[in-house]
Amino acid sequence: MKKIIVLVLMSSFCFAQQTDRKLIWEENFNKKKINETFWNFELGDGCPDLCGYGNNERQIYTKTNHEIKDGNLIIEARKEGNKYTSTKITTKRKKEFKYGRIEARAKLPVGHGLWPAFWMLGANIDEVKWPKTGEIDILEYIGRDPHMVYTTLHTQDSHGNTINTKRTEFPNIEEGFHVYAIEWSKDKIDFFVDTTLVYTFDPKVKDENTWPFDKPFYIIVNLAIGGNFGGPEVDDSILPQKYYIDYIRVYQ
Repeated sequence: MKKIIVLVLMSSFCFAQQTDRKLIWEENFNKKKINETFWNFELGDGCPDLCGYGNNERQIYTKTNHEIKDGNLIIEARKEGNKYTSTKITTKRKKEFKYGRIEARAKLPVGHGLWPAFWMLGANIDEVKWPKTGEIDILEYIGRDPHMVYTTLHTQDSHGNTINTKRTEFPNIEEGFHVYAIEWSKDKIDFFVDTTLVYTFDPKVKDENTWPFDKPFYIIVNLAIGGNFGGPEVDDSILPQKYYIDYIRVYQ
């Protein structure tokens, strides 16, 4: 009984957080194809500028490894001959946000070598480069580490290394849909999985090296394959695998 009361209170608290804000943008994936008014496709393998996207990832991103069905964006990781293919979309230069609650409801693919993510990069990345631009990883999951959700930030202060991070166990995270969110203010960033607060980033000193999070950021959704974090090995027997995104919402 106590557990039920706690869950109800947590749900009410989460709802109150959202109702304090207004929904300013949402993507429900209810059209026949990706709305390119909001979204860009990032294509290829990152070469020649950033081969393997800086992580030795093995996928080639295409426009054809996804579909929209029953109100979901479905990104499919495939092995096609000797190549791995997937899809990556971003809102770069189309929809950028500073502060608020940013959330996605998603269902994860499973299997060794898969690396689905929902994340953000600073809109000034072309000018100041990474990691000075800042990176907010709202969700990262790697198939070789089942039941674990990673929430991470990258800054110039950490030289891009993964030190501002939290690895949290959810025994049933692979089952069904879950909501992955941040509550981002001028003072801190809170990370949530469903109603659970899993990590808070609140550096004592906030300057351009530790806190690039006072500028607009854009949204990224992708399913990587292999790489330094996701692999390096890939279990081909589990492919194809699908990453479902029901919606993305931004409240301010």
